[in-house]
Amino acid sequence: MPPLLDATGTGRFHLAAQRGTTAFVDARTSETWGFNQPHLGPTLRIATGQTTAAEVQNTLDEPISVHWHGLMVPGDADGGPHQTISQGETWTPELSITQPTCTAWYHSHVHGSTARQVQKGLAGVLQIVDGQDEARGLPNAYGVDDLTLVLQDRRFDRRGQIDYAPAMPDQMMGFMGDTMVVNGQVGRTAVIPQGLVRLRLVNGSNARIYPLSLSDGREMHLIATDNGYLDRPITLSDLTIAPGERFEVLIDFSDGRDIALVSAPNPNEMMGGMMGGGSNESAFVVLPFAVDPSLPATKDRLPDDIGGSRPQGDGTGVDVRNMTLDMQMGMGMMMRRANDRFSINGAAFAMDQINFDIPRGTVERWRITADMMMHPFHIHGVSFQVLSQSGRAPAPQNTGWKDTMLVHGSAELLVRFDQGAARETPFMYHCHILEHEDGGMMGQFTVG
Repeated sequence: MPPLLDATGTGRFHLAAQRGTTAFVDARTSETWGFNQPHLGPTLRIATGQTTAAEVQNTLDEPISVHWHGLMVPGDADGGPHQTISQGETWTPELSITQPTCTAWYHSHVHGSTARQVQKGLAGVLQIVDGQDEARGLPNAYGVDDLTLVLQDRRFDRRGQIDYAPAMPDQMMGFMGDTMVVNGQVGRTAVIPQGLVRLRLVNGSNARIYPLSLSDGREMHLIATDNGYLDRPITLSDLTIAPGERFEVLIDFSDGRDIALVSAPNPNEMMGGMMGGGSNESAFVVLPFAVDPSLPATKDRLPDDIGGSRPQGDGTGVDVRNMTLDMQMGMGMMMRRANDRFSINGAAFAMDQINFDIPRGTVERWRITADMMMHPFHIHGVSFQVLSQSGRAPAPQNTGWKDTMLVHGSAELLVRFDQGAARETPFMYHCHILEHEDGGMMGQFTVG
């Protein structure tokens, strides 16, 4: 597990972006970046109902930022592209958290460099807690029966170095690797107790979508989506997680059998048949599990009531905002500059262009259309309800509170804007395939 940096007692934490080396394959090392360590960052734990003082130092030789993906904070604390941290500088936002407990994450968000910097390792997990998980009957021993799992894919060259050199197909579909990496490690096994185990799943990949299941077909019990707990568990045989999404599931290992979390091939396909990750891909193991009966199994019963909620709005009578996620094809893409190959409503992202202003407290219905391929759509500073997916009721996994939604065809979202964002530090909305985001499929808005 990533090291745990618990700020619930002190109300403050320090992160330092730094260089390092990491051995992923055999004993060969790769140059990497991380926060407080050579690769990735610690799991930050902060308390809801508390203001936490953050301190982010940049010791690298280029600007970075730290976006708190999933936190409901004002624009000046959000860490988007307008809040870069130069070499040698320190950013000190205050994170006033009032939202329910959830699993969020943090990552660099410098426009034009997000994909490369996340590939290098500038990402980590963030837990918002309220101290009530024991009363909820949920596993909560960090690294024992409560596992934080950052899912990423990488390519490595013959020297064992991370190989990030996106060719034109990688720009079109998003960059995907051929090696599974979990928590910055390759070929590891999770050792777990003989009982109920909680998995906090975070898709930190640049572009890969993981259709997950368990190798013996046993059920997963979904207890939380991006922005918090459900009211009660939802039993699933499979779970698709797209870049930027987080899900929490419970798995019953009381039978003592060793199994694995597996993924079907990346399902994203461009109109015309181009597949992301290669059409010859097959199913693969994400992470094996080995049961150790000597580990303490504190929970053996699935809770009936988790105490969370599912949104119940209908969107009647609210303003509608339509958005199309646009892509150039063939020579049209090749002839464009790197930062305007993609767009939303025909406009590529521009740092000096605010796309719209929203009054604070407003509720809107957003209709998102993605005709060419699937796009994970993320909105900063909000939590939304999925009203429909391609005209149908949302899939069970999308019935909780969300901030990132995999759009396949179309989706309709009900969004409330309660956090303020000024023109100097606006909120973003964008595709979370990082090559698409860097390539222009992003916009920005104010709330005030």
